[in-house]
Order: sequence, then structure tokens, then C-alpha cells
Amino acid sequence: MDISVRRLCKEFDRYPALNGVSLEVGSGELIALLGPSGSGKTTLLRLIAGLEFPTSGSIYFGKEDASQKSVQERNVGFVFQHYALFRHMTVIDNISFGLRVRGRRNRPSDAAIRKRASDLLDLIQLPNVANRFPHQLSGGQRQRVALARALAIEPRVLLLDEPFGALDAKVRKELRRWLRELHERTGHTTIFVTHDQEEAMEMSDRVVVMSQGRIEQVGTPDEIYDRPASPFVFSFIGDSGELAVTIDRGEVFLDGRSLGPLAEGLPDGRARMFLRPHDLEITDDPAGAISGEVATVRRHAATRRIEIAVGEKRQRIEVAVPATRGFVPEGTQTFRPVRCRLFPAN
Repeated sequence: MDISVRRLCKEFDRYPALNGVSLEVGSGELIALLGPSGSGKTTLLRLIAGLEFPTSGSIYFGKEDASQKSVQERNVGFVFQHYALFRHMTVIDNISFGLRVRGRRNRPSDAAIRKRASDLLDLIQLPNVANRFPHQLSGGQRQRVALARALAIEPRVLLLDEPFGALDAKVRKELRRWLRELHERTGHTTIFVTHDQEEAMEMSDRVVVMSQGRIEQVGTPDEIYDRPASPFVFSFIGDSGELAVTIDRGEVFLDGRSLGPLAEGLPDGRARMFLRPHDLEITDDPAGAISGEVATVRRHAATRRIEIAVGEKRQRIEVAVPATRGFVPEGTQTFRPVRCRLFPAN
């Protein structure tokens, strides 16, 4: 099922939660809505679900305008962060609930409902918990059951709001892999909300980066990480540092010292240079390099992060080196950008 979001706006008590958002989601895609708190990602998801209605703009499911249709009319499956399972119902009754409450004309037979629920328990790899109650399950098992309940109604679209937010890191990682594999098998058009960059980059076909009620960039994980479209995307995705520099005829200057011709095609004037720790290398050659005073050194997985205070403003930049590298960084260190990204200051 294709989804088309067109110039969508949403206000709450005159507060603009979404400002003219447009987005195309292809049938069978797994899309992540990624952004900080207050960016509008959950509002967008709820509008697509029919849990909220837009102030203006429209939402199309295929060629059908679904903007004013109810959740039931849109036939979407929704999975919440905190499971929202019925505590007094067994697992199989929770999964069956959406089918049992249908009107008589559209409700399958009891035997068909039970088979559908049993098949879904096999799909989520929990065939032996049918008669347990939610409190008898782990957090990861509950979230799988919540997903099975959403799938039971055979939704046209599957929507997930921070589905792993209440789980510990190890379980989250296991469920991310499992959900991606499940998506490959079922082929549902799926949109999920997260503020976890790793989750979005690992699971999705495309990432929608949001900020202040607008979409900053839409692209594959590689496009978002390697070719960020704005300073916000660069600073929000992955680890990064920033230096205030000046551009003069394509040459970049930091505190009056040339770093080389790194800004071809950019206008002269003040600019922002963004750097990632793994795109920097320690060097003894001062040509085109940056020097600063070591502020802190931290272990970070397989690397050691050297935080260096640079320039007159003592701007902090992190350089990543292998943790096995046999030296103790102290005093003044010089490093060179292997890769960087520049944006005009305005």
C-alpha cells in the first residue's frame, strides 16, 4: 500500500506541531521517522493512523483520500511503546481481539480466528505461550505479542511508535533484527517512530529525519550518514564536531591559518566545518592540519577518543584512534581531516 502525505499541517492550541510536511512511502517499504523530542514524528504517525486529524493537508492510501477516515476505516495496525495488551486476556485472546470485535458481517468464524491467532504465534516464534497472560511474559515477548495483535487484522499499513523504547539494550538489538526479518517475510508497508539513530539506520529502507515539525532529509541510511543535507542532519546523525571557519575563494581558514582548498563551489564568508571522529587522523605534518590542546581521553569501544580544544575559542573536536595504538596523547596534538563537510554559516 502506497502512502502519500501532502502538505500536512497540524496545530495543537495554535502550536504548530507539523508545518507543511510531504512524504511518499512506497508499498512494502520500511520507513523510520527519526528526530529529537518535539520534532513532530509521533504526530505524523498518529495522523497517518487516524488517531489525529490534520489542520490542513491530506493523506492518501493508494489513490484513496484517507485524511478524514477513522482508524478502523483505514485498516492500520498500530503498535505502542508500552505494549497496551489487555492484562485480563490470555495471549491468544489478545491477538484475536481485533477480529472478534468486528461487526457480524465482517467477523470470521471462531475457528478461523483461532487459526489466524495460532499462525501468528508461530510467525512471532512464540507458539507455546498462547494460554499465558501478559504478566507471565518478558518485555520482548509482550512486544512480539503486540505486533501479532496488530497483524491479526491484516492491516494495509503497519505503524509502530517507539516499539522498543521500554526494553533494555540487549533485547532491543535482538528485536530489531527479528522485526527486520519479519518485515522481509510479510512485506507490509511499515512506518516506525524512533529517536534511536542506530535503530533507524539498522532497520529501515529509508530514514525521514525531522526537526521542529519539518522534514530535514529523506534518504537511505547511507545517504543520510554520508551526504547529510543540512547542519542539523550532520550533527544529529552519528558523532560529530564543528569548527567555525572562513572561506576565501575555495580555501578554508581557521583563525587565519589555511587548511587548504576544501570548499570548492561554496560562497566566500563565514562557514561551519563538520567533522566526524573517524574521519580525522593524528599527524606530525603541520601542512593543512589543525592543532589543539588535549582536553580529555576516553575509551569508546574499540577506539580511544581524544578530545582536543582547538583555536582561540577552544572549540572541542574528538579524534578517534585505535585503542591498541601505543601512545598516550597529551599536550598539543595535530590532526588532519580525511573528510569533512562545510555549510555556509547562515
